[in-house]
Amino acid sequence: MTRRFVMRFPHPPSRKEKMTMSEPLDNPQQNASPTVRFFNGENIPLEMHKVRVVQKLALPPIEERLAAIRRAGFNTFLLKTRDVYLDMLTDSGTNAMSDTQMGAMMQADDAYAGSQSFERMQAAIEEVFGKRFVLPVHQGRAAENIIFRSYVKSGDLVPMNYHFTTTLAHINLNGGRVAELLHDEALKIKSDNPFKGNMDIGKLRREIVRHGVQNVPLIRMEASTNLIGGQPFSLANLREVASVAREYGIPLVLDASLIGENAWLIKQREPEFQQASVGEILREMCAQADIVYFSSRKVSSSRGGAICTNRAEIFEKMKVLIPLFEGFLTYGGMSVREIEAMAVGLRETTDETVIGQSPSFIRYLVERLEVLGIPVVTPAGGLGCHVDAMGFLSHIPQKEYPAGALAAAFYLISGVRGMERGTVSSTRDQHGHDILADAELLRLAFPRRVFTLSQVKYVEDRLHWLYTQRELVGGLRFVEEPSVLRFFMGRLEAVSDWPERLLEAFRRDFGDSL
Repeated sequence: MTRRFVMRFPHPPSRKEKMTMSEPLDNPQQNASPTVRFFNGENIPLEMHKVRVVQKLALPPIEERLAAIRRAGFNTFLLKTRDVYLDMLTDSGTNAMSDTQMGAMMQADDAYAGSQSFERMQAAIEEVFGKRFVLPVHQGRAAENIIFRSYVKSGDLVPMNYHFTTTLAHINLNGGRVAELLHDEALKIKSDNPFKGNMDIGKLRREIVRHGVQNVPLIRMEASTNLIGGQPFSLANLREVASVAREYGIPLVLDASLIGENAWLIKQREPEFQQASVGEILREMCAQADIVYFSSRKVSSSRGGAICTNRAEIFEKMKVLIPLFEGFLTYGGMSVREIEAMAVGLRETTDETVIGQSPSFIRYLVERLEVLGIPVVTPAGGLGCHVDAMGFLSHIPQKEYPAGALAAAFYLISGVRGMERGTVSSTRDQHGHDILADAELLRLAFPRRVFTLSQVKYVEDRLHWLYTQRELVGGLRFVEEPSVLRFFMGRLEAVSDWPERLLEAFRRDFGDSL
């Protein structure tokens, strides 16, 4: 039975709020997805923006790239941008800002307390997410610090669809544990399941009963689930999770850092919402949650972040920590210029021509790589194209970090910096053994409106060549290993001379090409 789509608004906007709002973006004509058919039959994503400011790129020769990846300890996080051609490490803080955002930064109200810039950001959050009470923070993990310090105690369990690295670290640091409650099919690399980020409701109920509601302070849902390939959840599933949370009196927390892409994929894949605007879907998603937090480095193509809620007691519980860890309640560690850019960027997130650009490019690359037989996570999600390293490098045991090896090898032969999302991004157990990741992925992130189609085709070409030479690639081992979030600063080395042999194969096939 199809459920009727019902919108929920906290209250009508006041006259003052209306004055601070930009022109609404829910206009169907303004929000319509670009549908352009090419005469030659090709299915090509069409950019609905033009480039007006450019940044020069360099593509060092492969010999210099080998020296660079060695200096970086075979960790792409430690590469210098001067050694990188295409930076596909992340979309965090790397999305292109709009001309409107840049212009808004010039009207910033430089005040320590009571800034009008904060009022404009607060109005934008209420307009887009439907939440009245706002706590500003300097980025998403700062929001996690505030939330989990406030709610998690030793022995607590936080159920979620899947963890993010910093989420897990903050919960563990406060003495808690996580329970990852995806459906079993979610971890299949190749799938036609449109919502692999859904939470298994049966598993959720069992975890609450097993651990006791008094030991479950929060339930967390992550939009466009990062570590399993940017996979979305459905709004129907989010409603079910919210219903269970209300039944047991447990606050539901929504990580909205990638909510725009999740909303866009809901519109594409969930029949109930095909005629709804992205703005309507966003508000309905946030209406399910008691707490919404986000990194604006992702969702609004700016910097900073926020925690927002409609429940005064939740706001009061957390607000005392903002001046301690972030700054005063009207800037939260952010530049007021970034606060102005965030207000504009949040509203632009409701524009389908903005939010649909990256998923369209991701789908294009995923489909092209599938044709070439290269193992990638399907269906295409948000955030980036995710290459299955265990399928790509099936000869490398997981204890030798195949995703890390693939990230290093791909940088070496292309100058493209991707991110390891596998066991290097995991941790060790109490006995010092690696906790092997559920998936070993090379993530090639697509920041909004940054790359051209020719650059995407370059990525496709170099991945194709590397796949034909995959037996040359070997494993890695740690030589410097931090105890927390080791993937950021850890250093590794190759277990053999495979990087030199890969360089020789590149020169044999490409000659003096970069």
